[in-house]
Amino acid sequence: MSSSPAVNYRRASYLKSAPKLDQCPEDSGAEVAFAGRSNAGKSSAINRLTGNGKLARTSKTPGRTQLINFFTLGPGDRQRIVDLPGYGFAKVPLAVKREWAKNLETYFQHRQSLRGMVLMMDIRHPLTDFDTTMIEWASQAAMPIRILLTKCDKLKRGPATNTLMSVRKQLQSYGALVSVQVFSATKGDGLQELIEQLDIWLEHVEDEPPIETDED
Repeated sequence: MSSSPAVNYRRASYLKSAPKLDQCPEDSGAEVAFAGRSNAGKSSAINRLTGNGKLARTSKTPGRTQLINFFTLGPGDRQRIVDLPGYGFAKVPLAVKREWAKNLETYFQHRQSLRGMVLMMDIRHPLTDFDTTMIEWASQAAMPIRILLTKCDKLKRGPATNTLMSVRKQLQSYGALVSVQVFSATKGDGLQELIEQLDIWLEHVEDEPPIETDED
């Protein structure tokens, strides 16, 4: 049997936005969630991945996006990328932040189609309290995480490499569940490495066998 073709991320198109978990698309197929503090470059990373500079909106007002945004990668909506709310600097009431946190934790724990999370961190300010909380939620659900140390073009190669090694060392207790790489949405550094990981999580969903019945 031939292997499945790689996912075509340039086919990405908007599917729907969900203010609450019960309004998400059907929990089938496979999806990968993108998360990060509001200034970590999450939207820029999604736009670079898909080759569409307008797919995920970039806002000058951090925390403005409070919805779970779904993008389909092809016919049937069987493969999706998900843009999660970023609220690290959001100027919203504490009660709203708590509701977001509750929704995200539940999403990680119970969304069966969720295959992994891509967590963005500004390479100059990694492992904030928000980041470690997201990692812990994901690890509790035994969900693999790919960390992107974004904006690596803002640092010279030496300091960027030092930060990469430092973050890997601090997270080594999670074992193979967490992997870390550098990334630049501006220059495309690390893009192919990211795509290779996403392909592993997403590309075989279309080959899933049909549900068996009791019929002979």
